[in-house]
Formats: sequence, C-alpha cells, structure tokens
Amino acid sequence: MFKLEKEQLYLQQIFQYIQDGIMIMNHKREILMMNPSAERLTGWKLGDRVPFCSFCENRQKSPSEHTCYLIEHNEIPYFLSKMPTYHGSKIDVEMSTALMYTDGKTNEQEFLLVLRDQTLQLKEEEARISKLIIKKLIEAKEEEHKRLAQELHDGVGQSLYTVSVALQAIESYVKDNEKLNTYIEEVRNELEQVMNDIKLYSYQLRPHSIDQLGITPTLGTLVDSVQKVHPDITISLETNFEERCHPSVEINIYRVVQEALHNITKYAKASKVVIRLEKKATNLTLHIEDDGVGFNLQQVKKEGLGLKHMEERITLLGGFFNITSAHNKGTQISIQVPNWKDDFR
Repeated sequence: MFKLEKEQLYLQQIFQYIQDGIMIMNHKREILMMNPSAERLTGWKLGDRVPFCSFCENRQKSPSEHTCYLIEHNEIPYFLSKMPTYHGSKIDVEMSTALMYTDGKTNEQEFLLVLRDQTLQLKEEEARISKLIIKKLIEAKEEEHKRLAQELHDGVGQSLYTVSVALQAIESYVKDNEKLNTYIEEVRNELEQVMNDIKLYSYQLRPHSIDQLGITPTLGTLVDSVQKVHPDITISLETNFEERCHPSVEINIYRVVQEALHNITKYAKASKVVIRLEKKATNLTLHIEDDGVGFNLQQVKKEGLGLKHMEERITLLGGFFNITSAHNKGTQISIQVPNWKDDFR
C-alpha cells in the first residue's frame, strides 16, 4: 500500500514539474486535465477546446473522417506541427498522443496529448546555421586574400621588377646626361618604394609563410615587422610550439594576433607587449598582454567590431576567448583552442 502511494506521489510530481505540456482531452477536444507546463506553453484553460493544429487543418481527408488526426488514428508516436495559442500566434511543437480511456456504455473516449516546445531547438538550429554562415564567409574572405596576395606578389610585383630592370638598362645608355640620370634615379627610388608597398600589402593580405612554414615562424615575422615600425614598444614572442596546425587554426590565430597588435599600437600607449603561444596537454593556448592604458571593456564591446571578430574566429574553432582590461592596468587576451589539428566543420 505504501509503495502504491509513493508511486502515485512520484507521478503527481512528474505531472506538475515536467517541462512538456501534458493534458487529457475528450472526443470533443475539451480539456479535462492539464499540467502547469501545458498552461504556460499554450495559455489554454480547463474546459477550453484544443484548437486544430496546422497539420490537421491542412491535411487531406475524406468527408467522414475526423479533422483531428490524433483522434482519427487513436495513437501515433509523434509528429511536428504548429499549434495555435491563446494570444493568436502559433508555436512549433512536437506532438504525441494515446487513447487513454473508452467508456463501455457511451463509447466516449479520452486522449492523452503531450506537447513539447520546439522553439529552443529551432533557435539552436538557427544559431548553428548562423555560425556556419559566418565560418564560410571568413573562409571565403581568407581565400580571396590569398588570391589577391598571390596576384600582387607574382603579377604586379614581377611587372614592377621588370620595369626596374628596364630603367637600369636605360641608365647604361645615358651616362653622360646628368639631368636625365638624376631623373631616372628618382623614378627608380619611387619604383622601389612602390615595390616595397606591394610586398607589405601582399603580406598583410595573407603572409606566404603561414602556408609554407606554419603559425610560429609567421608570428615571429609579424612581431619583427611591427617592432620595426614601433621601436618604442618592446614586443616579445614566447613559444614552445613548433608543430603545424590545421590551416583554419593557423590563419585565425594569426588574425587575432594581428588585430591585437594593431589595437595595441594604435590605442594602448603600451611600452611592453608579451605574446605567449603554448601547447598544453589538451589544447593550444594563446596569451597576449600589454601594459597600456586599458579601456572600458563593455563600451568597446558595444562599439567596436575588432573584438567581436576576434571572438568569432576563436568560437568558430570551438575554442574559448576571454579578454580583461581596466583603466591603467593594461589588457590581457586569453585563448584556448582544443583539437587544433582538426578540420572545424
């Protein structure tokens, strides 16, 4: 007896607190019993009639067939549909039902109806698709950068080099014309500057070394180039990592460091920057720290796209991104990337 009472108590607790909407309705679709989740999900009350779902309203049926598929077939496993709610909108639900009771005298029937809200699942699917779209856009952007960098290096760069050689040949024919020699020298100097700019633009679009040598040598080259332009800032790269990552990991790690150094040199007024790339037992970690003026993290997150793009890149790798900053206490960026040899698709 005690065991039976305990089971009934458990069933009552389940009925009250389960997240699925559970209700009993009769053959007229009148609600005879419902749990709090059903009322919260639909807004219906005891005695209300359960409206027909979108599936039943639109399905093809014979004139003698009941509109409600659930009642007509007595029992089905489950199906997805849209159910009208009390405020006029429709919610996506997974529905299941079962014939619970048939009166032997009147032949009236009572049905169990279970509704499971699919809204959260749909939102998760939308988030997954959105994440995939962002990933594909970033990949397409990097591929375009790679193509343009190659074109600048192999196409425009080589053409300019050919012009430079031609100028040298012209110089050999006009040795006695000082004025013309001076002019040619000026043109050569300008041409060299353009060629250097082309190399720089090509490298900024996508460094060739990242595909050939990997992330560590490429970060070293990046640090050296920024150090030359900003000799007042001490930038150090500390790493115990020499392996190759998946290309998606390498280019996204590189872009994060590139963006971080850009922000530091432009806004931080820092005198020291430490970049630490390390291989841990289960992941690859990146830590970037400066001793600059810091900033209001909430304001920058709201207004700036740079931090958002950095976080998006790491999130797409299945990694963890964290940034801390405070006024006059510098900025610290911490990143962890698991499975850094895998393709993140």
